[in-house]
Amino acid sequence: MLNLTGITVRLGGRTIIDDATAKLPPRGRIGLIGRNGAGKSTLVRVIANMLEADSGVVTMPRGSRLGYIAQEAPGGEASPFETVLAADVERAALMVESEECHDAHRLAEIHERLIAIEAHSAPSRAARILVGLGFDEEAQAQPLESFSGGWRMRVALAALLFSQPDLLLLDEPSNHLDLEAVLWLEDFLKSYPATILLVSHERDFLNNVADHILHLTGGKLTLYPGGYDAFERMRAERQAQIASAKAKQQAQREHLQEYIAKNSARASTAKQAQSRQKALAKLQPIAELIDDPSLSFDFPSPDELRPPLITLDMASVGYGDTPVLSRLNLRIDPDERIALLGRNGNGKTTLARLLAAQLKPMDGAMNASGRMRVGYFTQYQVEELERSETPLQHMQQLMPGATPAAVRAQLGRFGFSGPKAMTEVGKLSGGERARLALALITRDAPHMLILDEPTNHLDVDAREALIQALNGYSGAVLIISHDRHMLEMTADRLVLVDGGMAKDFDGSIDDYIAFVLAGDPATARKDSGKGEAARGVNKKDQRKAAAEAREKGQELRKRARSAEAELERLQAVRSAIDQAMFDPKGAAAALARLTTSDLMKRRAEIETLIEAAELAWLGASEALEEIAA
Repeated sequence: MLNLTGITVRLGGRTIIDDATAKLPPRGRIGLIGRNGAGKSTLVRVIANMLEADSGVVTMPRGSRLGYIAQEAPGGEASPFETVLAADVERAALMVESEECHDAHRLAEIHERLIAIEAHSAPSRAARILVGLGFDEEAQAQPLESFSGGWRMRVALAALLFSQPDLLLLDEPSNHLDLEAVLWLEDFLKSYPATILLVSHERDFLNNVADHILHLTGGKLTLYPGGYDAFERMRAERQAQIASAKAKQQAQREHLQEYIAKNSARASTAKQAQSRQKALAKLQPIAELIDDPSLSFDFPSPDELRPPLITLDMASVGYGDTPVLSRLNLRIDPDERIALLGRNGNGKTTLARLLAAQLKPMDGAMNASGRMRVGYFTQYQVEELERSETPLQHMQQLMPGATPAAVRAQLGRFGFSGPKAMTEVGKLSGGERARLALALITRDAPHMLILDEPTNHLDVDAREALIQALNGYSGAVLIISHDRHMLEMTADRLVLVDGGMAKDFDGSIDDYIAFVLAGDPATARKDSGKGEAARGVNKKDQRKAAAEAREKGQELRKRARSAEAELERLQAVRSAIDQAMFDPKGAAAALARLTTSDLMKRRAEIETLIEAAELAWLGASEALEEIAA
């Protein structure tokens, strides 16, 4: 269906894609993956003929129709329904011609073609697609200019799906969708009758949709059969093979070097040494799989606060005089891991803003610990970063009075060390800007993190790093995300925001998905409960175990910090003793009075205490690693 041969693209003097070649299967659902900045969107634009490659060719069967969403969202007075119907250009043209045509023969041809393309079912098909993407009947008739940019991008996606191109190009289609719309899109794409090339960083989405993974790394393309999990297994095997090959090559290299060193000076073996020298020169280094050291998320641990952090008692919140959510009764403790569920527009962000103290309750009560600090992340913060300033400048502005070492230490937690801290934000990738925003909101070690769609600019590996960091963080977490894998791995309490209220959802993410797909809460919970019981899974026990693990983790982190502080104190005492032994005049008065014998005895005692502190720190650290695992 689609062949890529020798594609090379250079941008700004840098080679983004280097002689990339791949043959994609007809009617395949191919997931295009790669790290941020690898060139995925560039490759899609080359395939869509929106960017000319420096060399190479893209070939498709003659007459194939290609579909790709434009970067600009549609607007104007037309409604979403009208916009989607107009996306089928052939149908729209034939409908206009049928009204103006007076040639009976031509009119018969037009109607025959309209029947062939099932034009009569187009309105209902357009409406079903729009409903799946979150537009009810009333919304479908409103003008596009009344919608936000994200909702208008949904209309663009609906129009593309409705047009049914032979090659469907989708670049991060779920970024503007909620979980419910993602589930619908996933189901739609699984039965799509033509070829799909899909750029996505969502593990579950790729597992459920893709039957091949096209991996772009180092400018090269490699096609793997199966979904994302299958790709991960094969990549791990390939990493092991590469590591083994590199070890063998290094041993061979050392053997040749040793032979050359021993035999170059001997006349009898000089020719053999020269031959080995040529063989050594021909040894090409084996390319290592890239392991990006900047994939770093490390949330600073806050000081402890007594529970609860926040309580809502019959609270209402909204904008102006109009409440969005009412009768809110919610308690959040220091170790909570909460996911907010519900369609976009139901009030998840409004609730998050209330908890972050950006909105005040219109009615009822909200009580929060006076010493509580909150770190609130939104996509707007990523977009509002000053592009001409560096990460260091951003952090210095938010940490006035802090030492340069403290500022750089906070940046280093998120991978901005060395030259990266001095790079202009405008030159950072979307994922790097998201990491910077997270570094900025956690500069004062908040007691609660509120994350509203934190993964939109992160690739799969960066998302995994973020999950690990959140699971190691000792404060409370409240997260809004359409990434099911992230919710499954980080949240043990689900709160459904729906119908103007926010209530605990008694079940797992799988239960919620069943609830959404079934459209019948009672049936979905009943069926999903049977599934959990059959697997011997008790979600309440799981949440209790997770809470106990976090409590144990907090105690271990406390022990580790205490041991580390004691270690630093003892090492300082040892240094003072060493100074007293070699420079009594510059020593502290208490140590200067001791004899050399007493100093040596005291030093031995300190060494024993240091060893005990090291063992205590090591034990706590290993136990923390076991909990994380």
